[in-house]
Amino acid sequence: MTDALPARKIGPHTVSAIGLGCMNLSHAYLPRPEPEQAERLLLHALDRGVTFFDTAALYGFGANEELVGRTLMHRRTEFTLASKCVLGEIDGKRGLDGSPAAIGRVLEDSLRRLKTDHIDLYYLHRLDAKVPIEESVGALVRAVEAGKIGAIGLSEMSAATLRRAHAVHPIAAMQTEYSPWSRNAELAVLDACAELGAAFVAFSPLARGLLAGNVGLEGVPKGDIRGAMPRFQSPHLEANLALAGRLKALADEAGCTAAQLCLAWLLSRRDFVVPIPGTTSVAHLDEDLVTLSLDLPDDLFAGVDAIFTFEAVSGARYPKDAQAQIDTETWAGEPLA
Repeated sequence: MTDALPARKIGPHTVSAIGLGCMNLSHAYLPRPEPEQAERLLLHALDRGVTFFDTAALYGFGANEELVGRTLMHRRTEFTLASKCVLGEIDGKRGLDGSPAAIGRVLEDSLRRLKTDHIDLYYLHRLDAKVPIEESVGALVRAVEAGKIGAIGLSEMSAATLRRAHAVHPIAAMQTEYSPWSRNAELAVLDACAELGAAFVAFSPLARGLLAGNVGLEGVPKGDIRGAMPRFQSPHLEANLALAGRLKALADEAGCTAAQLCLAWLLSRRDFVVPIPGTTSVAHLDEDLVTLSLDLPDDLFAGVDAIFTFEAVSGARYPKDAQAQIDTETWAGEPLA
């Protein structure tokens, strides 16, 4: 029997207050699970009451959408499906194309891989600076009118871009990295979401595993995408692990795990924030979902704020080439490469 979890709204959809980011089942992080393990995790999430699953054309260059398609589509009515376009495979490499023609092609490929004729929430994965946001959103409006997608989202974009996009068509959700160690959304985007009625979907809510205790001084495996990120490189890694240690001590004192404290902190920020942690572990998924039954005091969240000031985290979020594709606000003095 499927559990009933606390819910939040994303556009017209009611979804579990914690969703599942599917990326690391096929992409970016190492080691990757065997297909059978990934399928078990997806089905376990659905059985546990997770009703929001997030994938993208980029992840595994389509492999993640194929995984979701073959594993979950026989239970299509039980969940809200989100995917993304613009950022994906171009000539065998990661590339950016926000032109209406490219968006249309990628959408058709996604529908085929996902084994569905309708994606509930479809994001522009990044801002293509060569294409006016109005043109990219316009392509998605036509997809809405054709019944191929239900709602429109943006990812890693600024409040100004959100407002421009929303003037073309209501934007149901903004998705951006948000955790105690990545708080750029608090500069302007969360207020813009509140103003416009958009949900905020928080990816990497556990700091790409570091705040959950899944990264040590040895760093990440060779070939893992995090290895190119300054925050996971020495001397930044050592400084950030020290912050993670302080968070764990706070969580231990409160009788919860560091991962649960991070997720509860996020859920406390605004009632329209929906975290989408990713994992390859059923045990970690179950640990994350326990968060929804916890009642943690506000002074505990204030303790998280005190540890993770904007200036406390060491190193840039992204390497230079990836940062060039990010449209989010930055705080004064933030390292960007």
